[in-house]
Amino acid sequence: MTTLPRRADPPGLSLLRVTIAENFHLGPGRADLLEAIARTGSISAAGKAMDMSYKKAWSLVQALNEGFGAPMVETERGGAGQGGAQLTEAGKKVLAHYRAMQDKTRRAIAEDLAAIQADMSIKK
Repeated sequence: MTTLPRRADPPGLSLLRVTIAENFHLGPGRADLLEAIARTGSISAAGKAMDMSYKKAWSLVQALNEGFGAPMVETERGGAGQGGAQLTEAGKKVLAHYRAMQDKTRRAIAEDLAAIQADMSIKK
């Protein structure tokens, strides 16, 4: 399996970490993992595609499921060549809302970013 390219954030937004509840956050790593699970149909494959161990990927999925109080990812037990994982409707909605927040943030800061780049003669 090939490694997925890391999501490249355009100038102006390198990290959007949203506090959902006390001690529970949603950021680009967790969002990218949800996206990779949706794309690959597997926690293991998603982890590999992100250069992440299965243990780490599984731990993040558990944290997401527990943090939101409802499953974000459903799994089917299997083993090699069996089973799989998919986002629940709640998981799809959370991912869509997070990506929308990223887009809104990029648009909201675009003018100020351009001004900073111009003031500092930073290459765009």
